[in-house]
Amino acid sequence: MFNKILVAVDGSEVSKKALGVAIDEATKWSAELHAIYVIETGMLSSIPVDNTLEVIYSLLENEGTDTLEECRTTASEAGIDLHTHITHGHAGNEILKQAEGMNADVIVLGSHGKSNIDRLLIGSVTTYVVRHSSITTLVVRS
Repeated sequence: MFNKILVAVDGSEVSKKALGVAIDEATKWSAELHAIYVIETGMLSSIPVDNTLEVIYSLLENEGTDTLEECRTTASEAGIDLHTHITHGHAGNEILKQAEGMNADVIVLGSHGKSNIDRLLIGSVTTYVVRHSSITTLVVRS
């Protein structure tokens, strides 16, 4: 039985599928549903801190906000309230930190991300979460 579910989203098709699975589980168990979007800052650490970096962060933050709003709409249409979280840092660490901090019973995430590059990065995030999580983790394949 799940009381709190955390789903990691990035706007990709597989993360939308993961959201659908999380909504189904939340409905089945009358569970609280949370979604997290992580702005992966590790990739940006070598860029000099200037206006360009601020613009990139702003664009990524807007993308995250838009993605979480789409998730909220999808969940609402299914009759589920969705709590959203946007964070910065290493995606795997941030997902685990959020799950542990909220005492989640399960983490739901996609097997890969939006593009071929994301497939490598997000795939490694999924692997990281599965290997380091003490919480049940459900990986949704495309």
